[in-house]
Amino acid sequence: MKKVWILIASTLIAGICSIIYELLISTTSSYFLGDSVKHFSITIGLYMMAMGIGSFLSRYLQKSLLSKFIAMELALGCLGGMCVPLLYLAYAYTDGYYPCMIALILAIGILIGLEIPLLTRLMGSYYKLRLNISNILSVDYFGALLATLLFPFLLLPLFGIFRSSLIFGLVNMGIGILTLWAFADELGQSRKRIYWIATLGVGGFLLTVLIFSQVLLKAWNTGIFDDRVIFTKQTPYQQLVLTKNKHDLRLYIDGNLQFSALDEYRYHESLVHIPMKAAARRQKILILGGGDGLVARELFKYEEVKQVTLVDLDPEMVRMASTHPLLLRLNQNSLSDMRLTSVHRDAFVFLEETSEIYDVIVADLPDPNNLSLSRLYSQAFYKLVKRHLAKGGVFVTQATSPFFARKAFWSIVATMKDSGFKYVDPYHVYIPSFGEWGFVMGSNTGGVGREHLDTIPISVPTRFLSDSVIPHLFFFEKDMDAEPVGISTLDHPQVHHYYMEGWKKWN
Repeated sequence: MKKVWILIASTLIAGICSIIYELLISTTSSYFLGDSVKHFSITIGLYMMAMGIGSFLSRYLQKSLLSKFIAMELALGCLGGMCVPLLYLAYAYTDGYYPCMIALILAIGILIGLEIPLLTRLMGSYYKLRLNISNILSVDYFGALLATLLFPFLLLPLFGIFRSSLIFGLVNMGIGILTLWAFADELGQSRKRIYWIATLGVGGFLLTVLIFSQVLLKAWNTGIFDDRVIFTKQTPYQQLVLTKNKHDLRLYIDGNLQFSALDEYRYHESLVHIPMKAAARRQKILILGGGDGLVARELFKYEEVKQVTLVDLDPEMVRMASTHPLLLRLNQNSLSDMRLTSVHRDAFVFLEETSEIYDVIVADLPDPNNLSLSRLYSQAFYKLVKRHLAKGGVFVTQATSPFFARKAFWSIVATMKDSGFKYVDPYHVYIPSFGEWGFVMGSNTGGVGREHLDTIPISVPTRFLSDSVIPHLFFFEKDMDAEPVGISTLDHPQVHHYYMEGWKKWN
């Protein structure tokens, strides 16, 4: 009976590991390359095909099934455990990320495809075929459910993708070890010795990589990023990385640059002071995103500001910006201002649930490089924003680059117009770290917005923006000017397709 329970436990662990590896490869590819739907789709499709190949090949395994199963689990533990470290290596040091990703998916998928047929045949001596197949598949599917719950709620927040890969490689090794221990009497002495040596070797290798994972991550992050990595944190939502080079502090989210301390003021002054200048009142402000505290820094230059609500999904982002000494110096400890309230919610959900009205709404959100973020550039989102603007209120959003992602930028403009804003005014500014960058401002009533800019001077200290500069920001050269584009909706996220199409030529 002990052997039966070992095989059932092996089936459960196999079901968990199979889904975990699939999620790890998909998530890693999404972090590095964006477009999560594309990479999850590729991974799932290739994975299922590879499992089919593995199941087909299992018919040719006729003898020594137990021995072959143990060897396969050792190989799967090693390959699955190293899948994320190998992808890190491929991304940091080679141009062959996609071949590496595809090879890993196919190899792991084939090995997993071999597992269930072999386990079914190994349990054939304990149950009739009807019960055997029912037991194996039900336990395997239950393991898959556990994996989908473990990954977002436990593994990502506590260990991150790199360590999770190694941990589950060791878990997969456990299947081989359990089987080797339980069925020792059915293996010859020489074969047992070989398997124990292989198990200790592979397990010791994975454990060593896990122990030194922090050192390896720091080295490989340095290979990915241009400057010295001084902080890295994998949260349930994203990977945060801070780099430092002399006077330059940079923040990366999922590998994408968010700001450089050398020129971020050009971005944040343009994002904040133009709508603040254009608004009828400036007392109650909503920031969507902006967890680094740099938008709040600019807002608190105005004495009229009485209340600021900052909505950022990731509490770790706000925590880092509130405690890291270099970020505190840059954002001038703005997140500790008594006038600011932090809310950790999805921006879309927050706007659906709140009944508050704001004088100015500033959207400092990541680019629409995946479908989840594209929701925040959709017609439905802008209608929600419009509903929460006070009379004479102004909304502004960062809107990617009108040069590098021209269609995406003008799609955001078209979508805001279609959402009911009476006045929609696009503008742009040159930021050395990013190139030309775009913003779109919307208002509901006359007497505010762009037509209002000439009547009120900038009343706070700035390093870049001035009253004489502002009119030029609303002029678009020929290679950035408007072109026909579609609006972006929840059902048809045009902005995402335009964004990926535009940036593909430059990445």
